[in-house]
Amino acid sequence: MIDHLDKEKLPQHIAIIMDGNGRWARKRNLERIVGHQKGLESAREIVKFCKEAEIKVLTLYAFSIENWRRPKKEVQALMNLLKKYIFKESKELLKNNIRLSAIGNIEDMPPSVVRILNEAVEKTKRCSGMIVNLALSYGGRDEIIRAIKRIVKEVKQGRLKEDDITEEIFSTYLFTKDLPDPDLLIRTSGEMRLSNFLLWQMAYTEIYVTEILWPDFKREDMIRALINYQSRERRFGRISEQLTTIG
Repeated sequence: MIDHLDKEKLPQHIAIIMDGNGRWARKRNLERIVGHQKGLESAREIVKFCKEAEIKVLTLYAFSIENWRRPKKEVQALMNLLKKYIFKESKELLKNNIRLSAIGNIEDMPPSVVRILNEAVEKTKRCSGMIVNLALSYGGRDEIIRAIKRIVKEVKQGRLKEDDITEEIFSTYLFTKDLPDPDLLIRTSGEMRLSNFLLWQMAYTEIYVTEILWPDFKREDMIRALINYQSRERRFGRISEQLTTIG
């Protein structure tokens, strides 16, 4: 089915809110952590698919700032899963020329997670085939506030002039400064909200919502999302006739 895609119209950057792990487990009378385990299997399959489809960047919303409010037992289980996933997948990423990166308040993660994450990032830093970007302890509003504080500090110290602050300059103070903005956001489980995810970066992102719970989201579902994306006209404030002229 990948042959049905127009290679010229693929998004450079796909962001995914991997929602529905807990509901998937509850429907089967299983513990929530089982849903998270199955969710990791879906993540592994989607990373593999994106590499085959030559997607340049895949950002996965793995753990939000708000997720720290969950029961302590679940958070601990998630951290253990995350460690195992990163450790296990780092060799596979390296083998497939995939670079791992992370955004968010990484310093808030348990030291054991930070250590394994940093090791994986270091091992894969020279990989050039694709970037898998994990959003960990991440919040969009928090990211924007951090950027503002850094800019204010630099203005006060005379390293930046107020009149020089543009959208492009502001973007360089975000976690994603080295990445293109997402072209496509996929949210599973049918929820119709951004959940504090990449708020600045998704000003013109196409949004695709599916009722499928994340553990059930597979490559054929990704292809459907991409076919839907390719059927859209991205105008960025222009009208259709202008796009034709520009083309």
